[in-house]
Amino acid sequence: MDISLTKRAADHVKNFMASEDKSIGVRVGIKTTGCSGFMYVVELSDNFNSQDEVFDSYGIKIGIDSESLKYLKGTEIDFTKEGLNEGFRFNNPNAAATCGCGESFSI
Repeated sequence: MDISLTKRAADHVKNFMASEDKSIGVRVGIKTTGCSGFMYVVELSDNFNSQDEVFDSYGIKIGIDSESLKYLKGTEIDFTKEGLNEGFRFNNPNAAATCGCGESFSI
C-alpha cells in the first residue's frame, strides 16, 4: 500500500467522520510552505476525483493526488498524544529532513 494509517490514526479519523454526515474518507496531500519546503495536509473529504489515487487502510479511504503521491509514497500516518499536544505524525521514507517543529519536510 502506498499510503497507510496506523490503527490509532484510523480510529481518530473514524471519530471525526462520525460527526460529518457527508464524509467518505480523508484527503492527504502536501503544500509548499514551512521552514523545510513542504507541509502535510490531512482533511476530511466528501468526494474524490478521477485523478486521485484512493487507498484503504483499516476501512478508511485515503485519497491523494498524483503529484503529492510522488513525495508521500510509502508513508505511514500515525496519531499521537504527548501531554496536551496531539496530532498526526508522518513516517515518510522520502523525507530527507524535517524542521525542528515537525510541521514541514524536505526531499
